[in-house]
Amino acid sequence: MAAALARVSRKALRATHASLLIQRTLATAAEAASPSPSAAPKRITESPDRVWWDYRGQRKIIPLGQWLPKVAVDAYVAPNVVLAGQVTVYDGASVWAGSVLRGDLNKITVGFCSNIQERCVLHAAWSSPTGLPADTSIDRFVTVGAYSLLRSCTIEPECIIGQHSILMEGSLVETHSILEAGSVVPPGRRIPTGELWAGNPARFVRNLTHEETLEIPKLAVAINDLSKEHFSEFLPYSTVYLEVEKLKKSLGISI
Repeated sequence: MAAALARVSRKALRATHASLLIQRTLATAAEAASPSPSAAPKRITESPDRVWWDYRGQRKIIPLGQWLPKVAVDAYVAPNVVLAGQVTVYDGASVWAGSVLRGDLNKITVGFCSNIQERCVLHAAWSSPTGLPADTSIDRFVTVGAYSLLRSCTIEPECIIGQHSILMEGSLVETHSILEAGSVVPPGRRIPTGELWAGNPARFVRNLTHEETLEIPKLAVAINDLSKEHFSEFLPYSTVYLEVEKLKKSLGISI
Protein backbone atom coordinates (compact mmCIF):
# COMPACT_ATOMS: atom_id res chain seq x y z
CA MET A 1 0.00 0.00 0.00
CA ALA A 2 2.80 2.44 0.95
CA ALA A 3 4.69 1.67 -2.24
CA ALA A 4 1.63 2.40 -4.35
CA LEU A 5 1.12 5.77 -2.63
CA ALA A 6 4.78 6.66 -3.22
CA ARG A 7 4.48 5.91 -6.95
CA VAL A 8 1.34 8.01 -7.25
CA SER A 9 2.99 10.96 -5.45
CA ARG A 10 6.08 10.79 -7.69
CA LYS A 11 3.92 10.83 -10.83
CA ALA A 12 2.00 13.83 -9.49
CA LEU A 13 5.23 15.72 -8.76
CA ARG A 14 6.58 15.01 -12.25
CA ALA A 15 3.38 16.20 -13.86
CA THR A 16 3.37 19.41 -11.79
CA HIS A 17 7.07 20.09 -12.65
CA ALA A 18 6.41 19.54 -16.37
CA SER A 19 3.47 21.94 -16.39
CA LEU A 20 5.56 24.63 -14.64
CA LEU A 21 8.34 24.27 -17.23
CA ILE A 22 5.84 24.61 -20.08
CA GLN A 23 4.31 27.74 -18.55
CA ARG A 24 7.76 29.33 -18.03
CA THR A 25 8.82 28.54 -21.61
CA LEU A 26 5.64 30.04 -23.05
CA ALA A 27 6.05 33.19 -20.94
CA THR A 28 9.67 33.65 -22.10
CA ALA A 29 8.68 33.20 -25.74
CA ALA A 30 5.90 35.78 -25.36
CA GLU A 31 8.33 38.33 -23.90
CA ALA A 32 10.77 37.79 -26.73
CA ALA A 33 8.04 38.18 -29.33
CA SER A 34 6.74 41.50 -27.98
CA PRO A 35 9.40 43.36 -26.00
CA SER A 36 8.19 46.20 -23.86
CA PRO A 37 9.42 49.77 -24.50
CA SER A 38 10.96 49.88 -21.05
CA ALA A 39 13.22 46.93 -21.93
CA ALA A 40 15.04 48.87 -24.68
CA PRO A 41 18.82 48.99 -24.09
CA LYS A 42 20.20 52.22 -22.72
CA ARG A 43 22.48 54.21 -24.98
CA ILE A 44 25.89 54.83 -23.44
CA THR A 45 27.42 58.19 -24.26
CA GLU A 46 31.19 58.00 -24.58
CA SER A 47 33.30 60.51 -22.77
CA PRO A 48 34.87 63.12 -25.08
CA ASP A 49 38.30 62.59 -23.51
CA ARG A 50 38.23 58.83 -23.96
CA VAL A 51 41.60 57.40 -24.99
CA TRP A 52 41.62 54.44 -27.33
CA TRP A 53 44.25 51.87 -26.39
CA ASP A 54 45.60 48.99 -28.42
CA TYR A 55 45.26 45.79 -26.42
CA ARG A 56 46.52 43.36 -29.05
CA GLY A 57 49.41 42.53 -26.74
CA GLN A 58 52.19 42.39 -29.34
CA ARG A 59 55.60 42.22 -27.69
CA LYS A 60 58.41 44.26 -29.21
CA ILE A 61 61.23 42.67 -27.22
CA ILE A 62 61.18 38.86 -27.01
CA PRO A 63 63.92 37.22 -24.91
CA LEU A 64 64.88 33.68 -25.86
CA GLY A 65 66.64 31.70 -23.16
CA GLN A 66 69.66 33.69 -22.01
CA TRP A 67 69.50 36.07 -24.97
CA LEU A 68 67.79 39.43 -24.62
CA PRO A 69 67.61 41.94 -27.51
CA LYS A 70 69.64 45.09 -26.84
CA VAL A 71 68.51 48.49 -28.13
CA ALA A 72 70.56 51.66 -27.70
CA VAL A 73 68.98 54.58 -25.88
CA ASP A 74 68.83 56.81 -28.95
CA ALA A 75 67.88 54.07 -31.43
CA TYR A 76 64.38 54.18 -32.88
CA VAL A 77 62.39 50.92 -33.00
CA ALA A 78 58.81 51.24 -34.24
CA PRO A 79 56.04 49.96 -31.92
CA ASN A 80 55.07 47.00 -34.13
CA VAL A 81 58.62 45.73 -34.73
CA VAL A 82 59.60 42.32 -33.34
CA LEU A 83 63.12 41.79 -31.94
CA ALA A 84 63.76 38.24 -30.77
CA GLY A 85 66.88 36.67 -29.26
CA GLN A 86 70.43 37.76 -30.13
CA VAL A 87 69.62 41.15 -31.65
CA THR A 88 71.63 44.34 -31.08
CA VAL A 89 70.54 47.74 -32.38
CA TYR A 90 73.32 50.29 -31.99
CA ASP A 91 73.28 54.06 -31.46
CA GLY A 92 71.41 56.14 -33.99
CA ALA A 93 70.03 53.11 -35.81
CA SER A 94 66.35 52.78 -36.72
CA VAL A 95 64.08 49.83 -37.37
CA TRP A 96 60.84 50.83 -39.05
CA ALA A 97 57.28 49.56 -38.88
CA GLY A 98 56.52 45.88 -39.38
CA SER A 99 60.10 44.59 -39.50
CA VAL A 100 61.08 41.31 -37.84
CA LEU A 101 64.61 40.64 -36.57
CA ARG A 102 64.75 37.02 -35.45
CA GLY A 103 67.99 36.13 -33.74
CA ASP A 104 66.97 32.77 -32.35
CA LEU A 105 69.74 30.81 -34.08
CA ASN A 106 72.54 33.36 -34.42
CA LYS A 107 73.41 37.02 -33.88
CA ILE A 108 71.91 40.00 -35.71
CA THR A 109 73.53 43.43 -35.42
CA VAL A 110 72.36 46.77 -36.82
CA GLY A 111 75.24 49.26 -36.77
CA PHE A 112 75.52 52.94 -35.97
CA CYS A 113 73.17 55.19 -37.96
CA SER A 114 71.93 52.30 -40.11
CA ASN A 115 68.25 51.84 -40.91
CA ILE A 116 66.03 48.84 -41.56
CA GLN A 117 62.97 50.10 -43.39
CA GLU A 118 59.39 48.83 -43.40
CA ARG A 119 58.51 45.11 -43.49
CA CYS A 120 62.06 43.81 -43.63
CA VAL A 121 62.92 40.33 -42.32
CA LEU A 122 66.36 39.62 -40.86
CA HIS A 123 67.28 36.10 -39.84
CA ALA A 124 70.44 34.11 -39.14
CA ALA A 125 71.11 30.39 -39.54
CA TRP A 126 73.05 28.07 -37.23
CA SER A 127 75.84 27.80 -39.78
CA SER A 128 76.53 28.80 -43.35
CA PRO A 129 76.99 26.13 -46.05
CA THR A 130 79.75 28.25 -47.54
CA GLY A 131 81.78 28.19 -44.30
CA LEU A 132 81.48 31.96 -43.94
CA PRO A 133 80.12 33.62 -40.77
CA ALA A 134 76.47 32.69 -40.22
CA ASP A 135 75.45 35.78 -38.24
CA THR A 136 73.72 38.73 -39.91
CA SER A 137 75.93 41.81 -39.59
CA ILE A 138 74.95 45.29 -40.78
CA ASP A 139 77.67 47.88 -40.25
CA ARG A 140 77.36 51.66 -39.91
CA PHE A 141 75.58 54.04 -42.34
CA VAL A 142 73.74 51.23 -44.16
CA THR A 143 70.29 51.68 -45.69
CA VAL A 144 68.18 48.55 -46.15
CA GLY A 145 65.13 49.20 -48.31
CA ALA A 146 61.62 48.10 -47.45
CA TYR A 147 60.47 44.47 -47.86
CA SER A 148 64.03 43.13 -48.02
CA LEU A 149 65.08 39.70 -46.75
CA LEU A 150 68.52 39.27 -45.20
CA ARG A 151 69.74 35.89 -43.98
CA SER A 152 73.23 35.23 -42.55
CA CYS A 153 74.86 37.94 -44.65
CA THR A 154 77.42 40.69 -44.02
CA ILE A 155 77.01 44.30 -45.13
CA GLU A 156 80.03 46.54 -44.66
CA PRO A 157 79.86 50.32 -43.91
CA GLU A 158 78.12 52.81 -46.21
CA CYS A 159 76.03 50.59 -48.47
CA ILE A 160 72.51 50.78 -49.90
CA ILE A 161 70.32 47.70 -50.27
CA GLY A 162 67.36 48.43 -52.56
CA GLN A 163 63.76 47.55 -51.80
CA HIS A 164 62.58 43.92 -52.16
CA SER A 165 66.16 42.64 -52.23
CA ILE A 166 67.17 39.18 -51.00
CA LEU A 167 70.61 38.40 -49.57
CA MET A 168 71.24 34.70 -48.96
CA GLU A 169 73.60 32.86 -46.61
CA GLY A 170 77.24 33.90 -46.68
CA SER A 171 76.77 36.80 -49.09
CA LEU A 172 79.01 39.84 -48.60
CA VAL A 173 78.40 43.44 -49.65
CA GLU A 174 81.61 45.43 -49.36
CA THR A 175 81.81 49.10 -48.42
CA HIS A 176 80.57 51.86 -50.76
CA SER A 177 78.37 49.48 -52.79
CA ILE A 178 74.77 49.73 -53.98
CA LEU A 179 72.35 46.91 -54.66
CA GLU A 180 69.45 47.84 -56.91
CA ALA A 181 65.83 47.17 -55.92
CA GLY A 182 64.60 43.61 -56.41
CA SER A 183 68.08 42.10 -56.57
CA VAL A 184 68.85 38.58 -55.34
CA VAL A 185 72.34 37.82 -54.06
CA PRO A 186 73.02 34.04 -54.09
CA PRO A 187 74.77 32.25 -51.20
CA GLY A 188 78.46 33.09 -50.90
CA ARG A 189 78.38 35.87 -53.51
CA ARG A 190 80.65 38.88 -52.89
CA ILE A 191 79.83 42.35 -54.16
CA PRO A 192 83.15 44.25 -54.40
CA THR A 193 83.61 47.75 -53.05
CA GLY A 194 82.47 50.74 -55.09
CA GLU A 195 80.22 48.81 -57.48
CA LEU A 196 76.55 48.82 -58.51
CA TRP A 197 74.87 45.40 -58.84
CA ALA A 198 71.34 44.46 -59.93
CA GLY A 199 69.21 41.57 -61.14
CA ASN A 200 68.24 38.03 -60.19
CA PRO A 201 70.82 36.71 -59.65
CA ALA A 202 72.66 39.96 -58.97
CA ARG A 203 75.24 40.93 -61.61
CA PHE A 204 77.75 43.75 -61.98
CA VAL A 205 76.33 46.86 -63.67
CA ARG A 206 79.01 49.56 -63.34
CA ASN A 207 81.40 51.27 -60.97
CA LEU A 208 80.05 54.03 -58.74
CA THR A 209 81.26 57.59 -59.13
CA HIS A 210 82.90 59.44 -56.28
CA GLU A 211 79.83 61.65 -55.90
CA GLU A 212 77.55 58.61 -55.59
CA THR A 213 79.65 57.10 -52.83
CA LEU A 214 79.49 60.40 -50.91
CA GLU A 215 75.68 60.33 -51.08
CA ILE A 216 75.40 56.92 -49.38
CA PRO A 217 76.12 58.08 -45.80
CA LYS A 218 74.09 61.27 -46.36
CA LEU A 219 71.01 59.13 -47.04
CA ALA A 220 71.54 57.21 -43.80
CA VAL A 221 71.92 60.45 -41.84
CA ALA A 222 68.76 61.89 -43.40
CA ILE A 223 66.75 58.82 -42.37
CA ASN A 224 68.27 59.04 -38.90
CA ASP A 225 67.06 62.65 -38.61
CA LEU A 226 63.60 61.57 -39.72
CA SER A 227 63.53 58.78 -37.13
CA LYS A 228 64.09 61.35 -34.36
CA GLU A 229 60.74 62.95 -35.21
CA HIS A 230 59.04 59.56 -34.86
CA PHE A 231 61.02 58.76 -31.72
CA SER A 232 59.77 61.89 -29.98
CA GLU A 233 56.16 60.70 -30.34
CA PHE A 234 56.66 57.61 -28.17
CA LEU A 235 57.41 57.43 -24.47
CA PRO A 236 60.27 55.11 -23.46
CA TYR A 237 57.98 53.54 -20.85
CA SER A 238 54.46 52.13 -20.73
CA THR A 239 51.39 54.40 -20.69
CA VAL A 240 49.21 52.02 -18.68
CA TYR A 241 49.70 54.29 -15.67
CA LEU A 242 47.33 56.79 -17.32
CA GLU A 243 44.50 54.26 -17.21
CA VAL A 244 45.34 53.42 -13.60
CA GLU A 245 45.18 57.09 -12.61
CA LYS A 246 41.79 57.51 -14.32
CA LEU A 247 40.47 54.43 -12.51
CA LYS A 248 41.71 55.71 -9.14
CA LYS A 249 40.12 59.08 -9.80
CA SER A 250 36.76 57.51 -10.68
CA LEU A 251 36.85 55.47 -7.44
CA GLY A 252 37.80 58.47 -5.33
CA ILE A 253 41.26 57.13 -4.47
CA SER A 254 43.94 59.74 -3.99
CA ILE A 255 46.68 59.56 -6.62
